Amino acid sequence: MPNPANHSAEAWSELALTPPMGWNSWNTFRCYGLNENVVVETAEALVTSGMRDAGYEYVVVDDCWQDFRRDSSGRLNSNPERFPSGIPALAKEIHDRGLKFGLYLSPGKRTCAMIYDRYPGEQLGSLGYEDRDVQTFADWGVDYLKYDWCRANRGGTGLTEKAAFTRMRRKLETIGRPMVYSISEYGRSKPWEWAPGVANLWRTTPDIAPRWGSVMRIVAKQHGLARYARPGAWNDPDMLEVGNVGLSDIESRSHFMLWAMLAAPLMAGNDVRSMSDSTRQLLTHPGILNISQDAAGIQGEHVDRDGRLDFWRRRLSNGFAVGVLNRSRRQISIGDAERARLIGTHSGAIDVYTNETDNFDHVLQPHEMKLWRIFDIPNPVG
Repeated sequence: MPNPANHSAEAWSELALTPPMGWNSWNTFRCYGLNENVVVETAEALVTSGMRDAGYEYVVVDDCWQDFRRDSSGRLNSNPERFPSGIPALAKEIHDRGLKFGLYLSPGKRTCAMIYDRYPGEQLGSLGYEDRDVQTFADWGVDYLKYDWCRANRGGTGLTEKAAFTRMRRKLETIGRPMVYSISEYGRSKPWEWAPGVANLWRTTPDIAPRWGSVMRIVAKQHGLARYARPGAWNDPDMLEVGNVGLSDIESRSHFMLWAMLAAPLMAGNDVRSMSDSTRQLLTHPGILNISQDAAGIQGEHVDRDGRLDFWRRRLSNGFAVGVLNRSRRQISIGDAERARLIGTHSGAIDVYTNETDNFDHVLQPHEMKLWRIFDIPNPVG
């Protein structure tokens, strides 16, 4: 008889071969704005907006979906006021729309919302309930697990990040239902050094916020991490803030381009039910998504700096992507010097955003990034 664990391990190797794409509830709805209507309406909006067909396949319900305590058998259930139809029914709503379903857990005794948002509850973390929780998730049809550290070492648990997240990985391999495994410990224990082979994606920093300074601080912390990423295992600089109040349209575009160059998971964090046309067009932009989802799975890098200009490069399965980011609060003109810095004398560059042949002559607005595809250059300068 086939061994379910072997089957699951084999299926695991086929997960997240490109950076996962989807939507997560936390950035916009956090704890107290979350309910089943929001999730179902969001799933429908992913379909009608074209985001599903562009590759956004995971609908991930973050913290605060749980009832305040486990049942008599130790099983988690959904909050009956927020999710009156139950999680299996919600999973069906999502699957029926051609999407996949994700849920949140924490390895300690409590979840983040219990600690930081005063969400009432008792033993909603998975400590001591790992087997029961992964089987419950499998029974419910969960396709994606977000496992969030949330001070899991407090209260005398004796947990360490590597041990706790590896333990859950082993449990997931036994249930016969492959789930993308996303771990979040904010880069505390340098997960890029041990998480490849444990998780499909690992957070590299504390939480993002819809502010340009937050985006830049997170980007700075990605330096030197490219060598750890590969198909099935990705550095995760956190969810997208594209379209959220606090970022301009230019800043949202640069944020999105940077995540594409970083081969980062693209988990939208905005309210897709009411997003503007410009936000929808950006999130579904085929040229940027082609870079993000390139099959080679090689993470791009910040390769040079000239004053307030940052130069980026990513090797693709067919050529390269290169970019220039204006980090300053003033306009900066670019041209031949910047082109030479990135691609030498090569002249065949396609502007990713406009899909037109481009000569690099631009005035970059404050916080603006430009990306180009280079298809036949043997080896860029630098």
